[in-house]
Amino acid sequence: MKLHLFNIANFKVDGGAMFGVIPKVLWSRVYPSDENNLIVLSLRSLIVETSGHTILVDTGWGDKQDEKFFRYVYLHDGEGLIEGLDTRGFKTEDITDVFLTHLHADHCGGGVKNKKNGKGYELTFPNAKYHVSRSQWEWAVKNNIREADSFLEENIIPVGDSGHLNLVDEDEELFPGFSVRICNGHTPGLMIPVIKYGNKTLVYTGDLIPTIAHIPLIWNMSYDIESLKTIEEKESVLKEAIEGEYTLVFQHDEHIECCTLQMTQRGIRAKEKFSFSEFLNQD
Repeated sequence: MKLHLFNIANFKVDGGAMFGVIPKVLWSRVYPSDENNLIVLSLRSLIVETSGHTILVDTGWGDKQDEKFFRYVYLHDGEGLIEGLDTRGFKTEDITDVFLTHLHADHCGGGVKNKKNGKGYELTFPNAKYHVSRSQWEWAVKNNIREADSFLEENIIPVGDSGHLNLVDEDEELFPGFSVRICNGHTPGLMIPVIKYGNKTLVYTGDLIPTIAHIPLIWNMSYDIESLKTIEEKESVLKEAIEGEYTLVFQHDEHIECCTLQMTQRGIRAKEKFSFSEFLNQD
């Protein structure tokens, strides 16, 4: 197995929305904001090469929407999706599987692109199966007023029409060494990859634990559909991770890529913090 991690882009969101009921006086100590209360998040994508599969986990915002749309997400820096793949020696045709943790626009938008003639859409990765949980797919296609700005038709419907969609029904080993944990607090059917890499295990935490600051059980996003479920699911994943000595890989933390965990008097907290390259080089 080979692993690669890269940041597609940074973007900004409201810090209060990202930390829900936690007061700014607390969260701002560990995750700084600007004068407009905005914090910077990353969009890290993971490439997993295993047993003939080249798997891309999440695809970022993409670029199909107009300037007015992106004015509110403040995209900046990062390598870009196609550029990040190219730097690591991959063409879009090389990707055999696109694993979408869920269908919010910042996680799936790059999987579909405008056709060159400007009429309609096509898959960015023409040879890939696109894996989405069945519960997330059915929820997103139905849409709802709470998540309407996140479930964009142009990111979702072309995948279903393409014949490349694979719906995942339950927790399972989807590829050798690559298992799926389905969660429902953030949005129904959020899929979290749990990956065996040699004698180590990593959890790509996605929007279950978007940054290292979200490890405490009640430090959660206001974007979560069912916050109590998020707490239960986080507790389950964190307990398993501390018992198994797993490494967490953060998709959205601008500052920290990875950490291990420890039990403290305040509950489970981060232990060692390090880069993904350091994780790969550990004995």
